[in-house]
Amino acid sequence: MLKTARIVAYIPVADLGRARKFYEETLRLEPKETNPAGVLYQCGEGSTVFMYTSAGAGTNKASTAFWSVADVEAEVAELKGRGVKFEEYDNPGFKTVNSIATGGGAKSAWFKDTEGNILALSQRI
Repeated sequence: MLKTARIVAYIPVADLGRARKFYEETLRLEPKETNPAGVLYQCGEGSTVFMYTSAGAGTNKASTAFWSVADVEAEVAELKGRGVKFEEYDNPGFKTVNSIATGGGAKSAWFKDTEGNILALSQRI
């Protein structure tokens, strides 16, 4: 049953070496497993991210993956300190302030990886 199956985020990349440097050095994810198809990273509470080479890298106009965090402001500050540039939005009903948008019961912030994928941090409030 899907409701009890573990789900894995898949992130397509154009340049595996460049992307690994960003995910491992900037985001500080540690590879759990590498194989010819890509790299699997272990995240919190048993969740994982699988990064693989694909011609479709960076083509999604929506968020590829969200990390659920306890303190979005602290995470944004830490990642900015490592050179991550956060997206800023100013749309009707949806605006970031200091890179963070509040709404729908969450505070969230978005950034792009080296491949153009949109990634996010989200804190339930």
